[in-house]
Amino acid sequence: MTAIGYARVSTLDQDLALQLDALHDAGCSRIFEDRASGAKADRPGLAQALAYVRDGDTLVIWKLDRLGRSMGHLIETVNDLERRGVGLRSLTEGFDTTTPGGRLIFHVFGALSQFERDLIRERTRAGLTAAAARGRKGGRKPVVTPDKLRRARSLIAQGLKVREAAARLKVGKTALYEALAETADEPVVASSPA
Repeated sequence: MTAIGYARVSTLDQDLALQLDALHDAGCSRIFEDRASGAKADRPGLAQALAYVRDGDTLVIWKLDRLGRSMGHLIETVNDLERRGVGLRSLTEGFDTTTPGGRLIFHVFGALSQFERDLIRERTRAGLTAAAARGRKGGRKPVVTPDKLRRARSLIAQGLKVREAAARLKVGKTALYEALAETADEPVVASSPA
């Protein structure tokens, strides 16, 4: 089993020394580094470390937050490592997926993360349902307001084409066609392109 290290600091003025010392003390034969925010998807050092580790290796990190951008990203990364036969060890938290207890804790993390996503989804649906029951509609406000629609009908009645009326009212012609069609007894006939 080979220990491969990964260290990351968020800014250029932060120092990797503490992490590097801990990773060397943990017996890492090779260490990959990044100086980038954890929120960034593009972390070349992490990509190199993940490409380098092989079946039977252990990726060693100083702390879990050095690896994942979020709980979801962390779980995805650890699942990928597990599928490839690679363990993960976090020195600060004492977390090690090469042990039965470490795998159990990781699966509990995964279940909690899924539970949190499900709760967010459920709350969002409940909020949308409650808003709809009060007559509120989600999404963006319509570009073609009732006043603009009334003015557009007047301009069209005076002989302007829908495209010209849309330009005068500073709305898209497609949005105006849709608004006219939704509120008319008969669909609006498209004007010939000019």
